Amino acid sequence: MRLKNADAEIYVPDGRPLEEALDRVTHLGIGAHPGDLEMMAYHGILSSFQTSKNWFGGVICADGRGCPRAGAYEDYTDDMMRITRAQEQRAAAVIGQYGFMAQLSYTSEEVKDAPNALLCEDLKQVLRATHPSVLYTHSPSDKHETHIATLTAVIRAVRDLPKRERPQTIYGCEQWRDLDWMLDTDKIALDVGGHENLAAALLGVFDSQIAGGKSYDVAALGRRRANATYFEAYSVDTSDELLFAIDLSPLAHNDDLSLTEYTATLMSHFTNDVITRLKRHTGE
Repeated sequence: MRLKNADAEIYVPDGRPLEEALDRVTHLGIGAHPGDLEMMAYHGILSSFQTSKNWFGGVICADGRGCPRAGAYEDYTDDMMRITRAQEQRAAAVIGQYGFMAQLSYTSEEVKDAPNALLCEDLKQVLRATHPSVLYTHSPSDKHETHIATLTAVIRAVRDLPKRERPQTIYGCEQWRDLDWMLDTDKIALDVGGHENLAAALLGVFDSQIAGGKSYDVAALGRRRANATYFEAYSVDTSDELLFAIDLSPLAHNDDLSLTEYTATLMSHFTNDVITRLKRHTGE
C-alpha cells in the first residue's frame, strides 16, 4: 500500500506483517482527527477488544495541528502539536489492541478541499485492503466542518468500489452534535457498556486535548451515560452506556441516494414528530 502523503504512516501495534494486519480487520473506523475514533467509534473498538474473532482498524485523515491549546501545551507550535497528537493516537492503538492505525497526515484545509482526490484514493486503498464488514465514520449532522469533509470523502471512496467490495454496514456516529434528536425508530443505539477502565484509558491518553483545554474524556463518557438513561422513558435502563449512530448503509447500496436528501428525510421525521405531539395537546 502506497499512501499519497509523504508524512502518512501505518502502525501495527502487535508487529504483524502489514498485509496480514489489514486483512484481519472486521471493524474499521475513519475519523478526521486524532482522538475522534475513541469518541465516536468506541463500539468498534470495544467489539474487537480481547478477542481474536474481531479486529478494529483505525484511519485518521487530518493531523490536528490547528487544534486549540492551553496550559502545558499553550506554547506548542503546530508542528509540535502534530507530532504529539500522532504519538497519542499510536498510544491509543496499543491500549485498544487495534489491528492497525493509519494516520494520513493531511491538514484540515486539505481534507476540506473537496473533493480531495488523494484522500479518497488513500481511503479506497485502505477499504480494499481491509474489506471491513462494519465501517464507522462521522455523522452527517456533525457541526465540525472537517468531520463533514471526512464523511463525504468516505462515502465517495466507498462508492468508487464495486458493490461486492463495499462494507455492508456503515454507521455515522455522534460527536460534535449528539443524535438524541433522531426518532428512536431511525437511530441506531450501540451498546458500549462495561469496560469503563478501557474507555477512560483510551480517552485519557489524549492529554494534549484534555490538559490543553477540552475535557473530552468527561464529556464523552457523560454523553454515553445520558444516552442510556434518556433513551427510553417508560422502562428501566438496559445498558449503562449507549452511543447513537445514523445508519448510512443505504448509501453504500444505492449510488443514486443523496446524502443530503437522506439526512433531510431523517430530520423531517423529527420535525413531524414534534409538531404532531404539540398539535395533539394544543388543538392547533
